Parts: sequence; C-alpha cells; structure tokens
Amino acid sequence: MRTTSTDPGVYGADPSLREELRSRARALDLLALSAVPVVLLAVFALPETTRRSLAFAYHEPTALTAFSAHYVHLEAAHLLANVAAYGLLAGVGYLLAVAGGQRRFFFTAFATFCLAFPFVLSALNLAVPRRAIGFGFSGVNMAFAGLLPLLFAAFVHARLSNGERAPLSASAPVRLLPATFLVVVGWIGTLALPISTEPAGLVGPVVLLGGLLLGARGVLSTPLERRPSLRGGLARVVDRRGDGDLLAVGATLAVAYPVVGFPAEASVEGGVINLYVHLLGFCLAFIGPYALLAGGAFDDGPLHDEARADLRVD
Repeated sequence: MRTTSTDPGVYGADPSLREELRSRARALDLLALSAVPVVLLAVFALPETTRRSLAFAYHEPTALTAFSAHYVHLEAAHLLANVAAYGLLAGVGYLLAVAGGQRRFFFTAFATFCLAFPFVLSALNLAVPRRAIGFGFSGVNMAFAGLLPLLFAAFVHARLSNGERAPLSASAPVRLLPATFLVVVGWIGTLALPISTEPAGLVGPVVLLGGLLLGARGVLSTPLERRPSLRGGLARVVDRRGDGDLLAVGATLAVAYPVVGFPAEASVEGGVINLYVHLLGFCLAFIGPYALLAGGAFDDGPLHDEARADLRVD
C-alpha cells in the first residue's frame, strides 16, 4: 500500500542533503569514479621504459599515445598529486550533481573527459611544435575543474532557489554562467601572467572585471520578482542541513584549484607544466557542457519534484 502525506508542511519540506545523497547515490557510481585512480596506479606499476613509450611525443604523435599519455606518470609525486586532485574535483562534483539532480549530466561529462578529451587535448597540443613528450592526468583534472561551476549552478537552482519553478536552462544560476566563466578565466590569467602595465599583464584583470560587470548586468536586468536575493539565499543556506557546507566546499575548490593548476612559475624539476593544455581542458569542459545546459538538454525532470513528497510503500 502506498501512503502519501497530506500535511503541506511535510509535502513541501526538502529532504536534508544527507537524505538526498543517500537516496540518489549508487554503488555503481562509486565504482566508476574509482576506476580512474585504479587505472592511473596500474599504469604507474608498469616499467618506466614502457611508461615512456606511452607518453605523447609531439614530434612523433600516434593515436595510441594521444590517449595513453594522459594516464602516464613518471614520478610518484606527480601521480599522487593528480590522484588527490581528481579525488577532490570529481568527488565534490559528483556530490553537487547528485544533490542537484544532475547525475546523468555529470556522468555524460565524466565519460567524455576520460575517453574523448585525451585525444582532443593531445591533438590541440600539436598547435605548439616542439621536440618533447607530454604526459599526466592534469589536463583531464582541469576539465573536471571546468565542469565545477556548472554543477554548482545546478545545485544552487535545485537546492537553494527562492521557489523558482523555471527549468534549469532558464534559471538565474545558469544565466550567470557566462559571467562566471569570464571571472574564473580572468582569475586564471591573473595567476599565470604577472600583473603589469604591459598588455599581457592586463589580460587577466580586464577579463575578470568584464565578468563581474557582465554578472552585475545580468542580475540588474532580471525582473525584481525573479532577481536572486542575497539575504534570502544566505537564510536558505543556514536553514538547509549540509547544503551550506557543500556550497562552501564547492566554491572554495572552484576558486582555489586554479592556483594549483596555473602557477606563476611553470618550470618544475625535469620539465615544464603545460599551462596551455590546462587552459584547454578547463575551457572546453565549461563551454561544451554549458551549451547543453543552456539548450535545455538536462532540464529538471519530474524526479526532483517527486523527491519532495513523503511516499511510503508498505
């Protein structure tokens, strides 16, 4: 027998974040997420000569090494850094996606990043001719970093919106994503290029400022009744159990990870950090999925509304 609560207080109450994650997360999801570090560790266990043969030689590119190079690491420190970064970015991204009802969107991006992006990033790397080899998972990690703002927007719309019933593609958080992209890219430019009066030194701050102005214009052009309320948003963060914590972690990671991915000094012992492939990974992972979100490909379905009902099966 199925019982539906008629108490409007119960029916309209959102489940806590823990309940939402527990009801929607699947063991198969965790298995898929754990496959990446398992593959990275398995490749690292190969002899060094084999690993070097799987790296991408820019002067002798092959389809095999275009893919395999992104799973190759020659030093344990490099491997551990990328595994830790993947755990943070993919882990937090998954939590945001599940809580925001965008599990399908996340795993569509996940499969694309892990299976298709290695070929794309390697091919675009050939635009800069050089006699060197490239390897490491950091370009794919930056793709997960690029996806983070989109998952963040979906989470805010699903969990912290002011009762807005608009589809995800028409929601305020998604409408502000182009401005968010410019802000983050400007932040990246500020980190990677020393600020100076030279044109190159002004790129980051100018793009960042442009993103802030675009975001302000987007908020001010929104009808007052649909305009996001900072006070109301903060109140909902306080009221919703666990949502504020995940919100803070996601925002901190989105701002802090570019500091790791785009250091001012790209030279490291025995090589150079490929900032170009990092930027490609971030930008491509943002632009493609954003086009799908804005186009309505992943608009909220009835599952989100049904999850609000108190349904019991005896």
